Amino acid sequence: MKFKPANHIQNLQYFGEFGGVNPSISDSSTYTFLSAKTMFDTFEGNADGCYLYSRHSSPSNLYLGEALAAMEGTETATVTASGMGAITPVLLQLCDTGDHIVSSRTIYGGTYAFLKNFAPRLGIDTTFVDITKLEVVEAAITPKTKVLYCESVSNPLLEVADIKGLAILAKKYNLKLVVDNTFSPLSISPVKLGADIVIHSLTKFINGSSDTVGGVVCGTQELIDQLRNVNDGAAMLLGSTMDSLRSASVLKNLRTLHIRMQQHSHNATYLAEKFESDGLKTVYPGLASHPSHELFKSMMNEKYGFGGMLTIDVGSLDKANALMELMQERNLGYLAVSLGFYKTLFSAPGSSTSSEIPEDEQEAMGLSDGLIRFSIGLDADIERTYKMMKACMVEIGVFKAETV
Repeated sequence: MKFKPANHIQNLQYFGEFGGVNPSISDSSTYTFLSAKTMFDTFEGNADGCYLYSRHSSPSNLYLGEALAAMEGTETATVTASGMGAITPVLLQLCDTGDHIVSSRTIYGGTYAFLKNFAPRLGIDTTFVDITKLEVVEAAITPKTKVLYCESVSNPLLEVADIKGLAILAKKYNLKLVVDNTFSPLSISPVKLGADIVIHSLTKFINGSSDTVGGVVCGTQELIDQLRNVNDGAAMLLGSTMDSLRSASVLKNLRTLHIRMQQHSHNATYLAEKFESDGLKTVYPGLASHPSHELFKSMMNEKYGFGGMLTIDVGSLDKANALMELMQERNLGYLAVSLGFYKTLFSAPGSSTSSEIPEDEQEAMGLSDGLIRFSIGLDADIERTYKMMKACMVEIGVFKAETV
């Protein structure tokens, strides 16, 4: 049967403590026991259904983790206080001093900074490669490599990873394929394509209201148990625990993700096609001009489209800044980092979310000064939005007036 991730979320049923249609929120940091032995067994991980301390786990966090595991098709999941709070423990759990990671060169700036600047202090080295070229990925693998790391759709250049091809390489060399799926929830299901571990920043599309920071690691029961181990579990000992109130909030928003992703994708496709036809350098996986358009189509869960992220290049940072400021003034969105909000968000990633990447490396990967990253919102009249955006572009000189 074809994998339908939204159905897996829909099939979950939770009752609150008093019969509520939402599960009750476990607003406690610690839990009581009727016997000392049960407390000991719980601390050792040998008492299912019992809770000890909310850094270890809480009912609210487990509800959300179960729903996200169902969405991604993994055995289980653990939620964290941020997306980076999911990424860093996984990599530290999988790698020891002397180990090596092969990573996409175009990834979120915080992940890049961790791999480039922080992990080497622990004796973990990373080789950054063009993830779209499998022969280059394979050539970078060494006997010390433990992890292949990529984003399904990269931040900010929207390169698309061949997850099936990477999974074959991972199995060939006994590596773990870790995929950050933040840009493409529901649209792509990495585990069904062979990935071992899927990560999300819940802050973005999954929560969708830009009011919560959170993350999740979806994987096998064995991996999640290792991450939560009280003696050497990276998630447990680094302490990036998600608050129960926030878990409950994300779980409620998760139930509308399938509707939101369809609208994000619809709107982004409309704008991308219009921008490209206007002669703008436009990057969007849904465009036939995207080098990985057919690859994305071969991997996608078609109903949810090509996602809500696109980029345009207006030629210079000055023009990019002027355009974004004007669009914000005209109430077309916000000049802000992050993504997945109901309003369109736009930023120049070279000087914001990717600023951790040195300028020479930005240039090598094709991250130009004039690039604007858009997270397209849920606008009900996207044609009106387009006309207003184009008027802004004319006003700051991206287009000549006669092209309107």
